[in-house]
Amino acid sequence: MGQKVNPIGFRLAVNREWRSRWFASKKEFPQFLHEDIRIRTYVKTKLQLAAVSKIVIERAWNSIRVTIFTARPGIVIGRKGSEIEVMSKEITDMAAGKSVKIDIQEIKTPELDAQLVAENVAMQMERRISFRRAMKKAVQQTMDFGADGIKIRCAGRLGGAEIARTERYHEGKVPLHTLRTPIDYGFAEAKTVYGKIGVKCWICRKPEVEEPAKNAQASTAV
Repeated sequence: MGQKVNPIGFRLAVNREWRSRWFASKKEFPQFLHEDIRIRTYVKTKLQLAAVSKIVIERAWNSIRVTIFTARPGIVIGRKGSEIEVMSKEITDMAAGKSVKIDIQEIKTPELDAQLVAENVAMQMERRISFRRAMKKAVQQTMDFGADGIKIRCAGRLGGAEIARTERYHEGKVPLHTLRTPIDYGFAEAKTVYGKIGVKCWICRKPEVEEPAKNAQASTAV
């Protein structure tokens, strides 16, 4: 049997951070965990069209900071910040009256975000666009924006077939076991009339260049 591991959880100690940043006692942990799940479900459902990639939740003594990473910050903010106020009120009710602060981080290149690419492919399938066409287009766009490699895998009743199967497209390099390689992972589900289709996406980004910083340190040392 193949042993499968979540690519983000696999890299947590190396170059990834937790998406829930808080510490709780044994008694409080289940309550905080279920609150986080409710908050994430609410935000994702409310902001379906805002291209939300991830939601980071931080807790202090009596306050919660929710950071939303999105490709369309205008939709999240709303007119004169009206959407933010509504969401803050709803999340406060979910979190037993704790004060809530919502931050928004814009994603400059959504084509290099694996979660957004997977959701885009899933959305196209729901609109009855051919799964092959959607996958090929996503691969081409990501490679055009300068990724080192991409792999997309779809599983389910593709094209309405009676028997479920798996199709995948792969371009460039995606070394999943090289931990220092910045690999992004995303998963989405397409709810089609003939059942759910799972979409997984792995993107290998170019490693960030640290040369200028090193050169600056060397010059100051001299």
